[in-house]
Amino acid sequence: MKNRTVHIVSLGCAKNQVDAEVMAAILTARDYRITAEPQAAEVILVNTCAFILPAKEEAIDEILRMARYKKTGALQHLVVAGCLPQRYGKALEKDIPEVDLFLGISEVPNILAHIKNLTVRLPAGRRRLVCGKPDFLMTARHPRLLPPAAATTYLKIADGCSNRCTYCIIPTIRGKARSRHPDDILQEADGLAEKGVKEIILIAQDTTAYGRDLKMRQGLPLLLRKLAAIEKIRWIRLLYTHPAHLTEDVLSVMAAEAKICRYLDIPIQHIDDAVLKAMNRRISRKEIIKLIEKARALMPDVALRTSLITGFPGETDARFHRLVDWIREIRFDHLGVFTYSREEGTPAARLSSRISEKEKQRRRDLLMAEQALISFEINDSLIGSRQECIIEGKSDRPDYPFRGRCRRQAPEIDGMTYLRGENLSIGDILACTITDAAEYDLFGEII
Repeated sequence: MKNRTVHIVSLGCAKNQVDAEVMAAILTARDYRITAEPQAAEVILVNTCAFILPAKEEAIDEILRMARYKKTGALQHLVVAGCLPQRYGKALEKDIPEVDLFLGISEVPNILAHIKNLTVRLPAGRRRLVCGKPDFLMTARHPRLLPPAAATTYLKIADGCSNRCTYCIIPTIRGKARSRHPDDILQEADGLAEKGVKEIILIAQDTTAYGRDLKMRQGLPLLLRKLAAIEKIRWIRLLYTHPAHLTEDVLSVMAAEAKICRYLDIPIQHIDDAVLKAMNRRISRKEIIKLIEKARALMPDVALRTSLITGFPGETDARFHRLVDWIREIRFDHLGVFTYSREEGTPAARLSSRISEKEKQRRRDLLMAEQALISFEINDSLIGSRQECIIEGKSDRPDYPFRGRCRRQAPEIDGMTYLRGENLSIGDILACTITDAAEYDLFGEII
């Protein structure tokens, strides 16, 4: 059937977003129409996350919300894809009968056939779960449907993870680390540049593990240099750099290549050695400090982001306050905090010394309050400085009618820069002077 309407919901991380863009492109190439209005869709596809309990709960709530359109909209078929079916497939079949089809992560390239089959009358008891080995790895041959006038997009350089942190279920859900060939990545980057993309953001479960499975030496530094040589790409940003794998070679390339944003996302999770060992992070407090010192020595203007976990089993009051003191000392530009989620199937789930949910949340709130002060002080120190900004659209503020980001800010996870200027267009990269600051946002005037 031609012109069937599909609404796609993508939950979780940017890596899921890329998978959703691939599925959307495959469908639109065969006369399916993507609609932003779920009530108008005949098929709704929910691409899910199942990393931690809150993500699982969000996914189930969204699935049930979409299922209501079978009664109030045009919905005929509800499809759930991604990490949630990969992790809980058989249980979901039983518990959520409203769903017509559950697809594991390796079914991304097969989405057209699956949705076509939904229209075929099959015998009662037909298969509602298709979930095999998690081994899919996208290539440049897989199309992507980007948002209109997208100036920034994510570029997935690998999938899966082999780190085996004790709290993390990702290796079970997504499989072992699998890197794309550098030529394939460069081919996709070239295509994105031709479509008008100005900023590419490299993502993977662990970008700093890139190339290890391919037995590549200097895999990530070489890839960064080649990406920087693509003329139409203006900014390159690197996310998800595991501190145990982040080498001086990578830092040196970041310092040397003007196109690479001096922005470093290093999820350290904790700073106490006993907690780091229990997490199987394979790095010590001393090594983390040395890494940050090296990054700041090579790039004095580098913006540092990290993520932390509070309430991990064995995080005593003393260990937590050691983390707080260190955060005050290091002064990250951006910081996110998660409370520990006990995930079945992970080694950490078997650990004793559990901490109450109330105490986990209290510790998280304390850290975020500390970070708010630090972030404001850092932002305030930028007033009067000149920053390069990418324009993302109009804002809802009459005093600063445009919004964008400077090199110090990644989309979705950091603050933004509100701007004054005239005749600005999405994707413009322009210099501005910072005129004011808030806890997480900056305000500027286009020069």
